[in-house]
Amino acid sequence: MKIAVLKETRPGETRVASSPDTVKKYLAMGASVVVETGAGEGARFSDQAYRDVGAEIARSGADASNAADLVLKVQRPSQREIAFMPRGAKLVAILSPYAEPDLLRAYASAGIDAFAMDLMPRITRAQSMDVLSSQSNLAGYKAVIDAAAYFGRALPMMMTAAGTIAPAKVFVMGAGVAGLQAIATARRLGAVVSATDVRFAAKEQVESLGATFVTVDEEAMKTAETAGGYAKEMSDDFKRRQAEFVSQHIKKQDIVITTALIPGRPAPRLVSEEMVRSMKPGSIIVDLAVEQGGNVALSQAGEAVDAGGVVILGFVNVPGRLAADASNLYARNVLNFVSAFWNKDQRALAIDWNDDIIKGVGLTRDGRIVHPGFGGAPAAPEARATPASADSGGGAAAPAQQGTTHG
Repeated sequence: MKIAVLKETRPGETRVASSPDTVKKYLAMGASVVVETGAGEGARFSDQAYRDVGAEIARSGADASNAADLVLKVQRPSQREIAFMPRGAKLVAILSPYAEPDLLRAYASAGIDAFAMDLMPRITRAQSMDVLSSQSNLAGYKAVIDAAAYFGRALPMMMTAAGTIAPAKVFVMGAGVAGLQAIATARRLGAVVSATDVRFAAKEQVESLGATFVTVDEEAMKTAETAGGYAKEMSDDFKRRQAEFVSQHIKKQDIVITTALIPGRPAPRLVSEEMVRSMKPGSIIVDLAVEQGGNVALSQAGEAVDAGGVVILGFVNVPGRLAADASNLYARNVLNFVSAFWNKDQRALAIDWNDDIIKGVGLTRDGRIVHPGFGGAPAAPEARATPASADSGGGAAAPAQQGTTHG
């Protein structure tokens, strides 16, 4: 079985889908691996590092994909990349199907079986494959480091002969994976940290990290979590009362980090322009949801915006700003996914379409869109004529999550 590792083509993407270490493991499983030249440069993995473990280096993505059975990427492919992937190939990547649903029809029409790592169900078996968690962990850490870099003061309390420096006050909005890591990092740096989340379960997690949990209505929070562990959208009344509460709390903060996302929906607006302008000059806001519309008024994707002395950081692809670690973690997530469906005797990927993991991440199969969250219907007349594979079963479970950042 041939595995192709492609170089990322989307602007600003520095990660790579397989590290030299995971390539070595694929080879030990009996696969052959071809890596597009320069694929690992952004993560500081040289072509020679891949050669040293036994991979072949291809001159282009088309060459790497030629006759490939499995194509590995970080971000969803472009139309040009889809065009050179072989019919019948399996594609594994962060496909963001909510952001670009038209690409699902392109995968189906091209005869590609597409698997979205960002739809990984949050079940025990899939924890080691959860790319949103691994990448969000890094995003939460980097958000605090970025805030500290732009903040014109120290974060911890410092007692000197010349006087005492008060600790910075950090407020984290959203206590998922990214938020919890942001809390832990800010606490390690000596800040006084508070946090909020709509999920009641987050209260204990926040407090276990030494932060103060703040909310307007704990009772309403107890019904605000799905069975899969994701936040539901709250009622208008709760959002109004929470906004009033937060508006008073946020005035006293030095740094605010927002991480809230809703599956399949634009990011909820948590911080209004009025709240931004109520903060002291020199304060910092980090909007980790900026790529899905943003939690913060005035935030701009890819920019640091100065709003009357309050700086709003809207960096995109935050995990990619820690490319080596992000690539290593993502590569292990993908390896764990592939290994779970690997037939050792045949030395090939054997997809069980009835498996709960595959039901969660499988988007297209044999020329059809099979994920019911996206219609589960044939994509095009020519796609319907594609011969069926030897696998059996079909898509089932609704999408569990969306996005590449927070988990």
